[in-house]
Amino acid sequence: MTWDHFNWLAPAAIVFWLLAGWAALRRKKTVDVFMIAGILILAVFIIGFWLELKRPPMRTMGETRLWYSFFLSGAGYLAYKRWGYPWLLAFSCLLASVFAGINLFKPEIHSIALMPALQSYYFVPHVTVYMLSYSILAVATIASLIQLSRIRRGGADQNLYAFMDNIVYIGLGFLMIGLITGAAWAKEAWGHYWSWDPKETWAFITAAAYLMYIHLRLRPADPRLTLLTLPLAFILLMITWLGVALLPSASGSIHVYS
Repeated sequence: MTWDHFNWLAPAAIVFWLLAGWAALRRKKTVDVFMIAGILILAVFIIGFWLELKRPPMRTMGETRLWYSFFLSGAGYLAYKRWGYPWLLAFSCLLASVFAGINLFKPEIHSIALMPALQSYYFVPHVTVYMLSYSILAVATIASLIQLSRIRRGGADQNLYAFMDNIVYIGLGFLMIGLITGAAWAKEAWGHYWSWDPKETWAFITAAAYLMYIHLRLRPADPRLTLLTLPLAFILLMITWLGVALLPSASGSIHVYS
């Protein structure tokens, strides 16, 4: 499949995801059908696009947004099936649709060739675990905003706290695997594990922010301050993923391949 097929398949996936979010909020039984259909449509495109490019579609920002939409919809669906929060599925579907929609309106050039530094067996696991962690931590951010709203209305959901803690542990675990595989990849490609490259620096700051949330949860702290740590950490995560490339200091970054 070429990128042109995305213009037909992505709207179909978005429609199914939005229907799934609506069905979850209305407690409709069709939620599973809609959700799985949307995920499968995007999965089929990713596989076909991978075969067309003859390389993993993980090089450009648009390609990573494909994986983010895929993992975010999948993580939201699995979390919904495990914990049963309909709003969680609805917000996950909305975010996945937004990132898929960005790719519709801002397509990027997808060349077949990979620069030598990307021709490594670390490429796929490194990018995959990062996209998975970003998706899981997005779900935790949504949950924190819902919990803040419930506190303002007079009562926190203790089960939601347990859900957020588990999700953050899992998401941070994948984030650290991404850091470790990235360090090993850097050693292979450039001869050193860590160089305080702009993206590496922001990745370190992001991981520290999620560790701060865990620290605040394990010690007595203002619940609002603790919960606000997650949206702040997610903003830092978005800077790491999307914002660093726009910084003047990123012009000499080893993570900018354009």
